[in-house]
Amino acid sequence: MTRALQERGEEIADRWVELQMEQALLDTDIGEAELREEADALIEALVPGLHSGVPMDRVVTSTPGLHEAVVGLSLRRARAGATPTATSLAVLALKEALLKAVQRDTRDAEELFASAVFMNRLLDVAGALSFETYVEGREEIIRRQSQQLMEQSTPVVRLWRQVLAVPLIGTLDTARTQVVMENLLQAIQDHEALVAIVDITGVPTVDTAVAQHLMQTVNAVRLMGADCVISGVRPSIAQTIAQLGIDLSTILTRGTLADALAAAIKLIDGPGPDGDEGDGR
Repeated sequence: MTRALQERGEEIADRWVELQMEQALLDTDIGEAELREEADALIEALVPGLHSGVPMDRVVTSTPGLHEAVVGLSLRRARAGATPTATSLAVLALKEALLKAVQRDTRDAEELFASAVFMNRLLDVAGALSFETYVEGREEIIRRQSQQLMEQSTPVVRLWRQVLAVPLIGTLDTARTQVVMENLLQAIQDHEALVAIVDITGVPTVDTAVAQHLMQTVNAVRLMGADCVISGVRPSIAQTIAQLGIDLSTILTRGTLADALAAAIKLIDGPGPDGDEGDGR
């Protein structure tokens, strides 16, 4: 098998690429040139792996170059949108290409059988590693995309001089509360804001957990030296909060964002000489 890899490496790589394309193991835009680069890298890494002297079922995981080649292949497939099954089957397709190259050097049944068993043990581990790496890679991609979506869905808007607003839409859970806090507190520092409006018009329901998340946000804003106003308190939400016995009496609340902005301007400018709001300049 080592001799076949050394003497027929290009032939094995070509056949492996052909098998992947013939068997429709890819449902991505990965081209033939990229497949050939992957094949060359993996086949080149196989030879030192076979000479490493470690048990066969540990060659793939213990040989740095070979391990990196399999992991790199799997991560590229994950980013390209291939399925984990297709990714592992693509690795396993190398068995047929290798066995065909070995058959060019020997027709001895016992040698071919031994080579087949050898390749199965070697590449089954590679297939399992590629599947595991793919799943972990996709999970990381999903986590990053989820984080990006949360950040984009919780923008901090400057409504007025020293007045910021965070319009919340959807459920407010622990992870999202953390993102809201981080973005809002950073914006308070950047804009030297004195009032932050948290608008919950787009939050469908407010239960005990959501109320606690709101309280955490309010407390964090106050620690930054700013006041916090919650807007968008609809009659149904007010009734739910009252029924749950949630105490929001220490927080300034308003029914609409416009009312909250008016209250924020008053907090900044203070009442006019006749007790009216300031001009907001």
